[in-house]
Amino acid sequence: MLSNSHDFVRPADEAERAYLESLVRDDYERSHPGDTFDAMKARRSFSKEDKGLYRDWLALAAMRAEAARMAKRQLKAA
Repeated sequence: MLSNSHDFVRPADEAERAYLESLVRDDYERSHPGDTFDAMKARRSFSKEDKGLYRDWLALAAMRAEAARMAKRQLKAA
């Protein structure tokens, strides 16, 4: 698991990237009224602030995905 958002998340493929983004998209849009996750993604190519914001949200998504995997393993072990 990543220790902080400065460790970059590198999804294996587009399917994994889409899954990770789905874990945080709604929270991003709720916390940024008038903005969308897709708009922020589009701005990241020319905005270092949005690039960092995307990186941070993807790091959060990776932590959520790891927590979900751990919970699933615990259910199987029980």
